[in-house]
Amino acid sequence: MKKFVKKKTDTPVEQLITGIEGGDRGLLAQAITLVESNAKQHFEKAQKIIESLLQKKNSTIRIGITGVPGAGKSTFIDSFGMYLCEQGYRVAVLAIDPTSQVSKGSIMGDKTRMERLSKHPNAYIRPSPSGGNLGGVSRKTRETIILCEAAGYNIILVETMGVGQGEFVVREMVDFFLLLVLTGAGDELQTMKKGIMELPDLVVVNKADGENMSRANKAKSEYNSILHFLTSYTKDWETRAVTASAYEGTGIVDIWEIVKDFENQTKKSNLFYQRRSEQQLNWLHDLIKQELFRHFYDQPLIKKELNLAEQTVKTGTKHVSRAALELVQMYIEHKR
Repeated sequence: MKKFVKKKTDTPVEQLITGIEGGDRGLLAQAITLVESNAKQHFEKAQKIIESLLQKKNSTIRIGITGVPGAGKSTFIDSFGMYLCEQGYRVAVLAIDPTSQVSKGSIMGDKTRMERLSKHPNAYIRPSPSGGNLGGVSRKTRETIILCEAAGYNIILVETMGVGQGEFVVREMVDFFLLLVLTGAGDELQTMKKGIMELPDLVVVNKADGENMSRANKAKSEYNSILHFLTSYTKDWETRAVTASAYEGTGIVDIWEIVKDFENQTKKSNLFYQRRSEQQLNWLHDLIKQELFRHFYDQPLIKKELNLAEQTVKTGTKHVSRAALELVQMYIEHKR
Protein backbone atom coordinates (compact mmCIF):
# COMPACT_ATOMS: atom_id res chain seq x y z
CA MET A 1 0.00 0.00 0.00
CA LYS A 2 1.34 3.41 -0.99
CA LYS A 3 2.27 5.53 2.00
CA PHE A 4 0.66 8.97 2.13
CA VAL A 5 3.22 11.76 2.37
CA LYS A 6 2.02 15.14 3.56
CA LYS A 7 3.13 18.01 1.35
CA LYS A 8 5.54 20.32 3.16
CA THR A 9 4.26 23.86 3.71
CA ASP A 10 6.22 25.04 6.78
CA THR A 11 9.36 26.38 5.05
CA PRO A 12 9.93 30.07 5.99
CA VAL A 13 8.77 32.66 3.45
CA GLU A 14 12.24 34.17 3.01
CA GLN A 15 13.74 30.76 2.27
CA LEU A 16 11.05 30.00 -0.29
CA ILE A 17 11.58 33.34 -2.05
CA THR A 18 15.35 32.92 -2.19
CA GLY A 19 15.02 29.32 -3.33
CA ILE A 20 12.54 30.15 -6.09
CA GLU A 21 14.74 32.96 -7.42
CA GLY A 22 17.64 30.51 -7.37
CA GLY A 23 15.71 27.97 -9.45
CA ASP A 24 15.16 25.41 -6.66
CA ARG A 25 12.45 23.14 -8.08
CA GLY A 26 11.60 21.63 -4.70
CA LEU A 27 10.95 25.02 -3.10
CA LEU A 28 9.02 26.12 -6.19
CA ALA A 29 6.78 23.08 -5.77
CA GLN A 30 6.26 23.94 -2.08
CA ALA A 31 5.26 27.51 -2.96
CA ILE A 32 2.78 26.29 -5.58
CA THR A 33 1.29 23.94 -2.99
CA LEU A 34 0.72 26.98 -0.75
CA VAL A 35 -0.96 28.81 -3.62
CA GLU A 36 -3.25 25.86 -4.31
CA SER A 37 -4.20 25.42 -0.65
CA ASN A 38 -7.51 26.78 0.61
CA ALA A 39 -6.25 27.08 4.19
CA LYS A 40 -6.21 30.69 5.46
CA GLN A 41 -2.66 30.50 6.88
CA HIS A 42 -1.36 29.09 3.59
CA PHE A 43 -3.16 31.79 1.59
CA GLU A 44 -1.56 34.58 3.65
CA LYS A 45 1.89 33.00 3.34
CA ALA A 46 1.47 32.55 -0.41
CA GLN A 47 0.46 36.21 -0.85
CA LYS A 48 3.65 37.37 0.87
CA ILE A 49 5.70 35.29 -1.56
CA ILE A 50 3.73 36.50 -4.61
CA GLU A 51 3.99 40.14 -3.49
CA SER A 52 7.75 39.87 -3.20
CA LEU A 53 8.25 38.05 -6.50
CA LEU A 54 5.96 40.39 -8.45
CA GLN A 55 8.65 43.05 -8.08
CA LYS A 56 10.99 40.93 -10.19
CA LYS A 57 10.64 41.84 -13.87
CA ASN A 58 10.98 38.97 -16.34
CA SER A 59 10.87 38.80 -20.12
CA THR A 60 8.47 35.92 -20.64
CA ILE A 61 5.69 34.82 -22.94
CA ARG A 62 2.58 33.01 -21.74
CA ILE A 63 0.88 30.66 -24.20
CA GLY A 64 -2.54 29.13 -23.65
CA ILE A 65 -3.31 25.84 -25.40
CA THR A 66 -6.77 24.34 -25.77
CA GLY A 67 -8.31 21.84 -28.14
CA VAL A 68 -11.20 19.61 -29.05
CA PRO A 69 -11.26 16.09 -27.52
CA GLY A 70 -8.70 13.85 -29.19
CA ALA A 71 -6.77 16.74 -30.73
CA GLY A 72 -3.60 15.57 -28.98
CA LYS A 73 -2.90 18.51 -26.65
CA SER A 74 -0.47 16.62 -24.42
CA THR A 75 1.43 15.10 -27.35
CA PHE A 76 1.63 18.53 -28.97
CA ILE A 77 2.89 20.17 -25.76
CA ASP A 78 5.43 17.37 -25.33
CA SER A 79 6.77 17.97 -28.85
CA PHE A 80 6.52 21.78 -28.75
CA GLY A 81 8.05 21.97 -25.27
CA MET A 82 10.93 19.68 -26.24
CA TYR A 83 11.76 21.86 -29.24
CA LEU A 84 11.79 24.99 -27.06
CA CYS A 85 13.94 23.34 -24.38
CA GLU A 86 16.44 22.23 -27.01
CA GLN A 87 16.62 25.86 -28.20
CA GLY A 88 17.75 26.83 -24.71
CA TYR A 89 14.44 28.09 -23.32
CA ARG A 90 13.14 27.07 -19.91
CA VAL A 91 9.55 25.86 -20.18
CA ALA A 92 6.91 25.53 -17.47
CA VAL A 93 3.71 23.62 -18.28
CA LEU A 94 0.68 24.35 -16.11
CA ALA A 95 -2.01 21.81 -16.91
CA ILE A 96 -5.48 22.50 -15.52
CA ASP A 97 -6.83 19.02 -14.80
CA PRO A 98 -10.36 17.89 -14.04
CA THR A 99 -10.70 16.96 -10.38
CA SER A 100 -11.61 13.54 -9.08
CA GLN A 101 -14.79 13.74 -7.01
CA VAL A 102 -13.39 10.97 -4.80
CA SER A 103 -9.76 11.95 -4.16
CA LYS A 104 -10.11 15.66 -5.09
CA GLY A 105 -6.82 15.33 -6.98
CA SER A 106 -5.83 15.60 -10.63
CA ILE A 107 -7.17 12.80 -12.81
CA MET A 108 -5.14 13.04 -15.98
CA GLY A 109 -1.55 12.82 -14.70
CA ASP A 110 0.18 15.08 -17.20
CA LYS A 111 3.71 13.96 -16.34
CA THR A 112 2.87 10.52 -17.71
CA ARG A 113 1.27 12.07 -20.80
CA MET A 114 4.36 14.22 -21.52
CA GLU A 115 7.00 11.59 -20.97
CA ARG A 116 9.90 13.19 -22.86
CA LEU A 117 9.32 16.74 -21.63
CA SER A 118 8.92 15.69 -18.00
CA LYS A 119 12.49 14.35 -18.05
CA HIS A 120 14.11 17.44 -19.60
CA PRO A 121 16.11 19.57 -17.13
CA ASN A 122 14.79 22.79 -18.73
CA ALA A 123 11.15 21.82 -18.23
CA TYR A 124 8.80 21.91 -15.26
CA ILE A 125 5.33 20.34 -15.41
CA ARG A 126 2.67 21.05 -12.81
CA PRO A 127 -0.82 19.54 -13.16
CA SER A 128 -3.29 21.47 -11.03
CA PRO A 129 -6.68 20.07 -9.98
CA SER A 130 -9.45 22.45 -10.95
CA GLY A 131 -11.60 21.57 -7.97
CA GLY A 132 -14.57 22.11 -10.28
CA ASN A 133 -14.12 25.85 -9.72
CA LEU A 134 -12.80 27.83 -12.68
CA GLY A 135 -12.71 30.98 -10.53
CA GLY A 136 -10.24 29.24 -8.24
CA VAL A 137 -8.26 28.12 -11.27
CA SER A 138 -8.08 31.75 -12.38
CA ARG A 139 -6.35 32.94 -9.21
CA LYS A 140 -4.21 29.87 -8.59
CA THR A 141 -2.97 29.58 -12.16
CA ARG A 142 -2.10 33.29 -12.31
CA GLU A 143 -0.09 33.02 -9.12
CA THR A 144 1.61 29.82 -10.25
CA ILE A 145 2.65 31.64 -13.44
CA ILE A 146 4.30 34.36 -11.32
CA LEU A 147 6.16 31.73 -9.29
CA CYS A 148 7.41 29.88 -12.39
CA GLU A 149 8.55 33.09 -14.06
CA ALA A 150 10.43 34.12 -10.92
CA ALA A 151 12.11 30.70 -10.95
CA GLY A 152 13.55 31.46 -14.39
CA TYR A 153 11.03 29.79 -16.73
CA ASN A 154 10.68 32.16 -19.67
CA ILE A 155 7.98 30.28 -21.60
CA ILE A 156 4.79 29.34 -19.76
CA LEU A 157 2.39 26.90 -21.42
CA VAL A 158 -1.10 26.75 -19.88
CA GLU A 159 -3.15 23.75 -21.02
CA THR A 160 -6.92 23.87 -20.53
CA MET A 161 -9.10 20.83 -19.84
CA GLY A 162 -10.66 21.14 -23.29
CA VAL A 163 -12.95 23.28 -25.39
CA GLY A 164 -15.83 24.56 -23.29
CA GLN A 165 -14.00 23.88 -19.99
CA GLY A 166 -12.01 26.96 -19.17
CA GLU A 167 -10.63 28.40 -22.41
CA PHE A 168 -12.27 31.79 -21.73
CA VAL A 169 -10.64 31.92 -18.30
CA VAL A 170 -7.22 30.99 -19.68
CA ARG A 171 -7.52 33.42 -22.61
CA GLU A 172 -7.55 36.27 -20.08
CA MET A 173 -4.28 35.24 -18.43
CA VAL A 174 -2.03 34.51 -21.42
CA ASP A 175 -0.38 36.53 -24.19
CA PHE A 176 -0.92 34.08 -27.06
CA PHE A 177 -3.76 31.57 -27.39
CA LEU A 178 -3.55 28.45 -29.55
CA LEU A 179 -6.43 26.18 -30.54
CA LEU A 180 -5.68 22.59 -31.58
CA VAL A 181 -8.13 20.90 -33.93
CA LEU A 182 -8.32 17.79 -36.08
CA THR A 183 -9.46 17.15 -39.64
CA GLY A 184 -13.12 17.51 -40.58
CA ALA A 185 -13.58 21.17 -39.65
CA GLY A 186 -17.32 21.21 -40.31
CA ASP A 187 -18.03 18.34 -37.89
CA GLU A 188 -15.78 19.75 -35.18
CA LEU A 189 -17.29 23.23 -35.34
CA GLN A 190 -20.65 21.72 -34.41
CA THR A 191 -19.19 20.55 -31.08
CA MET A 192 -17.45 23.83 -30.21
CA LYS A 193 -18.86 26.37 -27.82
CA LYS A 194 -20.13 29.48 -29.58
CA GLY A 195 -17.41 32.12 -29.74
CA ILE A 196 -14.41 29.80 -29.35
CA MET A 197 -13.23 30.54 -32.89
CA GLU A 198 -12.87 34.23 -32.00
CA LEU A 199 -10.47 33.50 -29.13
CA PRO A 200 -7.32 31.96 -30.67
CA ASP A 201 -4.35 33.76 -32.20
CA LEU A 202 -3.52 30.58 -34.12
CA VAL A 203 -5.43 27.45 -35.11
CA VAL A 204 -3.34 24.30 -35.52
CA VAL A 205 -4.72 21.31 -37.42
CA ASN A 206 -2.83 18.54 -35.64
CA LYS A 207 -2.02 14.98 -36.76
CA ALA A 208 -1.20 16.18 -40.29
CA ASP A 209 0.83 13.12 -41.28
CA GLY A 210 0.62 9.98 -43.39
CA GLU A 211 -2.72 9.26 -45.03
CA ASN A 212 -4.27 12.07 -43.00
CA MET A 213 -2.23 14.79 -44.74
CA SER A 214 -4.74 15.60 -47.50
CA ARG A 215 -7.61 15.82 -45.00
CA ALA A 216 -5.51 18.05 -42.75
CA ASN A 217 -4.76 20.45 -45.60
CA LYS A 218 -8.44 20.55 -46.51
CA ALA A 219 -9.34 21.30 -42.88
CA LYS A 220 -6.74 24.08 -42.80
CA SER A 221 -8.36 25.70 -45.84
CA GLU A 222 -11.82 25.38 -44.26
CA TYR A 223 -10.67 26.99 -41.02
CA ASN A 224 -8.92 29.82 -42.86
CA SER A 225 -12.15 30.50 -44.78
CA ILE A 226 -14.05 30.70 -41.48
CA LEU A 227 -11.40 32.84 -39.75
CA HIS A 228 -11.41 35.31 -42.65
CA PHE A 229 -14.92 36.41 -41.67
CA LEU A 230 -14.29 36.62 -37.92
CA THR A 231 -12.87 39.48 -35.89
CA SER A 232 -9.55 38.50 -34.33
CA TYR A 233 -9.29 38.65 -30.55
CA THR A 234 -5.98 40.50 -30.90
CA LYS A 235 -6.20 43.86 -32.63
CA ASP A 236 -4.32 44.14 -35.95
CA TRP A 237 -3.42 40.44 -35.88
CA GLU A 238 -4.75 38.05 -38.51
CA THR A 239 -5.55 34.68 -36.97
CA ARG A 240 -4.85 31.82 -39.37
CA ALA A 241 -4.78 28.04 -39.47
CA VAL A 242 -1.69 25.91 -40.05
CA THR A 243 -0.97 22.18 -40.05
CA ALA A 244 1.35 20.24 -37.78
CA SER A 245 2.18 16.74 -36.63
CA ALA A 246 3.14 16.52 -32.98
CA TYR A 247 3.99 12.87 -33.55
CA GLU A 248 6.47 13.57 -36.36
CA GLY A 249 7.47 17.02 -35.10
CA THR A 250 6.59 18.76 -38.37
CA GLY A 251 5.21 22.30 -38.26
CA ILE A 252 6.55 22.93 -34.75
CA VAL A 253 9.30 25.33 -35.89
CA ASP A 254 6.80 27.30 -38.00
CA ILE A 255 4.41 27.59 -35.05
CA TRP A 256 7.17 29.01 -32.85
CA GLU A 257 8.08 31.53 -35.58
CA ILE A 258 4.44 32.67 -35.64
CA VAL A 259 4.46 33.07 -31.84
CA LYS A 260 7.64 35.18 -32.05
CA ASP A 261 6.15 37.31 -34.84
CA PHE A 262 3.07 37.85 -32.66
CA GLU A 263 5.22 38.84 -29.68
CA ASN A 264 7.30 41.29 -31.73
CA GLN A 265 4.26 42.87 -33.37
CA THR A 266 2.25 43.30 -30.17
CA LYS A 267 5.24 44.64 -28.24
CA LYS A 268 5.96 47.14 -30.99
CA SER A 269 2.34 48.39 -30.84
CA ASN A 270 2.43 48.26 -27.00
CA LEU A 271 -0.60 45.94 -27.05
CA PHE A 272 1.43 43.20 -25.32
CA TYR A 273 2.00 45.40 -22.28
CA GLN A 274 -1.53 46.83 -22.31
CA ARG A 275 -2.90 43.29 -22.19
CA ARG A 276 -0.65 42.40 -19.26
CA SER A 277 -1.97 45.48 -17.41
CA GLU A 278 -5.57 44.47 -18.13
CA GLN A 279 -4.82 40.99 -16.84
CA GLN A 280 -3.67 42.53 -13.56
CA LEU A 281 -7.02 44.32 -13.26
CA ASN A 282 -8.90 41.09 -14.00
CA TRP A 283 -6.82 39.38 -11.34
CA LEU A 284 -7.71 42.13 -8.85
CA HIS A 285 -11.45 41.74 -9.41
CA ASP A 286 -11.29 37.95 -9.39
CA LEU A 287 -9.47 37.99 -6.08
CA ILE A 288 -12.01 40.39 -4.55
CA LYS A 289 -14.85 38.08 -5.59
CA GLN A 290 -13.09 34.99 -4.24
CA GLU A 291 -12.28 36.65 -0.92
CA LEU A 292 -15.86 37.84 -0.47
CA PHE A 293 -17.05 34.33 -1.30
CA ARG A 294 -14.66 32.78 1.22
CA HIS A 295 -15.52 35.24 4.02
CA PHE A 296 -19.25 34.78 3.43
CA TYR A 297 -19.18 30.99 3.74
CA ASP A 298 -16.67 31.03 6.62
CA GLN A 299 -18.95 33.25 8.74
CA PRO A 300 -20.30 31.08 11.64
CA LEU A 301 -23.72 32.78 11.54
CA ILE A 302 -24.05 32.09 7.82
CA LYS A 303 -23.00 28.47 8.28
CA LYS A 304 -25.78 28.06 10.81
CA GLU A 305 -28.50 29.89 8.87
CA LEU A 306 -27.48 28.39 5.54
CA ASN A 307 -28.57 24.91 6.66
CA LEU A 308 -32.01 26.25 7.56
CA ALA A 309 -32.25 28.17 4.28
CA GLU A 310 -31.35 25.05 2.29
CA GLN A 311 -34.14 23.10 3.95
CA THR A 312 -36.76 25.76 3.22
CA VAL A 313 -35.65 25.93 -0.42
CA LYS A 314 -35.67 22.14 -0.82
CA THR A 315 -39.17 21.83 0.62
CA GLY A 316 -40.43 24.78 -1.42
CA THR A 317 -41.54 26.80 1.61
CA LYS A 318 -39.31 29.71 0.57
CA HIS A 319 -38.27 30.94 -2.87
CA VAL A 320 -34.57 30.64 -3.77
CA SER A 321 -34.09 34.36 -4.45
CA ARG A 322 -35.74 35.30 -1.13
CA ALA A 323 -33.54 32.89 0.84
CA ALA A 324 -30.38 34.11 -0.90
CA LEU A 325 -31.15 37.81 -0.35
CA GLU A 326 -31.93 37.20 3.32
CA LEU A 327 -28.58 35.44 3.83
CA VAL A 328 -26.66 38.22 2.10
CA GLN A 329 -28.48 40.90 4.10
CA MET A 330 -27.80 38.95 7.30
CA TYR A 331 -24.10 38.87 6.42
CA ILE A 332 -23.98 42.62 5.70
CA GLU A 333 -25.74 43.53 8.96
CA HIS A 334 -23.48 41.21 10.97
CA LYS A 335 -20.36 42.86 9.51
CA ARG A 336 -21.51 46.38 10.46
